Amino acid sequence: MFAKRSLKKSTVPLAVGLALGMALPVSASALTLPSPYMVSAGPLGQIGVQGVVSGLGFYQDNPQGTVAGTLASKHVGANISNGLVIVQKSSGLVQFTLEAGAYSFPTLASGFTSASQTINDFGALPVAYVTLAPSKAFSVEIGKLPTLIGAEDGFTFQNLNIERGLLWDVEPIVSRGVQANYSMGPLSASLSWNDGYYSNRYNTVSGDLTWTIDGSNSLEFYASGNLGKAGGSTNNTYGAANIADGADDSTIYGLIYTYNHGPLTIEPYLQYMRTPAQPGIDLNHGFSNYGGAVLASYSFTPTFSLTGRVEYLGVSGHPGLGQESYASGVTDLPEDSHAWSVTLTPTYQAGDFFLRGELSYVTASCPTGLGFSGATGQGTTQLRGLIETGFLL
Repeated sequence: MFAKRSLKKSTVPLAVGLALGMALPVSASALTLPSPYMVSAGPLGQIGVQGVVSGLGFYQDNPQGTVAGTLASKHVGANISNGLVIVQKSSGLVQFTLEAGAYSFPTLASGFTSASQTINDFGALPVAYVTLAPSKAFSVEIGKLPTLIGAEDGFTFQNLNIERGLLWDVEPIVSRGVQANYSMGPLSASLSWNDGYYSNRYNTVSGDLTWTIDGSNSLEFYASGNLGKAGGSTNNTYGAANIADGADDSTIYGLIYTYNHGPLTIEPYLQYMRTPAQPGIDLNHGFSNYGGAVLASYSFTPTFSLTGRVEYLGVSGHPGLGQESYASGVTDLPEDSHAWSVTLTPTYQAGDFFLRGELSYVTASCPTGLGFSGATGQGTTQLRGLIETGFLL
């Protein structure tokens, strides 16, 4: 089963991890993908093929969207969550991973975006990279790579919850670049040179170090920083995938602890991000965001599990300086504000079919009056209910 490598990091390629009998440091998933269908590709050898087809429906109060008819403005709507084909060669010196199709990123405190709009961010081939694996312990990846940052993955089927959380919303998703991976005993590490928030400027370095303490416990540290200036002199013009002007120049750090034993998974993590002042785009004062989350899952039976997440996100800075749009662009919150969230997701999976529901609640404190739009444009809470169903092939 290799698809969990998709929009998420792995400090060693899957084939290497299996050969070493080690647990790959990826976040827990409430859904289990079936083994890939293996096909013979002539000189390329054996290639695995998988697919994910799913859709979701939602209800929300206080929608953020202001353009009538868009998903973000609707109280009730539906969307494609995954329409993906995953092709991977995971053995030999030269390997590759391709993921193609439609997808969406439902996220707490963010307006819903249709799959067709999301494809504008990373294209119909959101993940595509070649892996050179000269040994069991070392590999190099080149292409459109999953981020090394954060505890949650990109696609909905990879995560404990349908919606990604407040902390995920400030992290990069996929970057173009090169990544080296090395493992030795219980330690594994990755180091990447990339374009950060898909800026098309290759001056970001990110890294990940994981200590697999034993079969149930692991500790992971990650960091990313910009060695140059991606958006410090002019506004970002490198595509919709940039979450905001100024984010490309930010520095981010995080620490994740994972406990996984039997039916129980618990994964708390902390994260800090600093966005410096950038007078070239009228960001005259820097600001930070910081927070923590606890993700948990318990499998009551082989087909039914219940997962949950509790989060806090705070944003520093001084309101009233005319730069609130930068903070809200990065975090969906203005400066000097904070938010709490709680999410519950019951999941049923029988074979290739799955069905899961979700109830989430977010409350925000925003001194400038910004927040969820609501009927008056001044809402500070949002309640959402979702249903996602589909097939893992």
